[in-house]
Amino acid sequence: MTNYDPNATVSAPVGGSLAIDPGLRAYMLRIYNYMAAGVGLTALVAWVTYQVTGPAFLQSPLMWVFILAPIGLVFFIGARINTLSAGTARLLFFVYAALVGISLSILLHIYTSSSITRVFFIAAAMFGALSIFGYTTRRDLSGIGSFLFMGLIGVIIASLVNIFLRSTGLDWLISIVGVGVFAGLTAYDTQRIKAMYDSRDDETATGRKSALAALSLYLNFINLFMMLLRLMGGRR
Repeated sequence: MTNYDPNATVSAPVGGSLAIDPGLRAYMLRIYNYMAAGVGLTALVAWVTYQVTGPAFLQSPLMWVFILAPIGLVFFIGARINTLSAGTARLLFFVYAALVGISLSILLHIYTSSSITRVFFIAAAMFGALSIFGYTTRRDLSGIGSFLFMGLIGVIIASLVNIFLRSTGLDWLISIVGVGVFAGLTAYDTQRIKAMYDSRDDETATGRKSALAALSLYLNFINLFMMLLRLMGGRR
């Protein structure tokens, strides 16, 4: 990964205006297209799973397979990204998105469709604004990365503990902190992904980076959406 350069998107003034790097623009557009396609696939798979399965599926041991499989897959992608072909990396990202869709079908049994739709658009608006901020700001956000990571670890540990405590107060606090953590990670990761761009990369390297970057932004959006849904969603 290259060092952060706040002026990486622009070249010298041309005719009194700043020239945009077309390579960086194409790179970022590819990432956002992959990420959006992944979110769309997750939503479609969640809806189909909800339609063809009943509440009994939520209690089935098979549900745990679909909940745990994405966790293993995301670690596999991260560990093997430098040895995968660009096409394989992209395929694994979409497989991951589909598996997440199966596990998230549980939300359609818990929350009303109208509240899920409302929170989805709120999350999308927040994600878009934060990602634009991360892309355009001249402030180096790398300093907050360690704090966000510690916050993420704290959210994960607290969530695991609350599985046994079942505390509504702790669940509310986790959701509040989670929104802040994933909001910050959206801006931070966008800037980090922007800094990863290297015009000297070949198509394979660019494809790998694009798939991994799309996965990072996808995870931020999905988790931001889920935290907001826990706060604002209307239960059935």
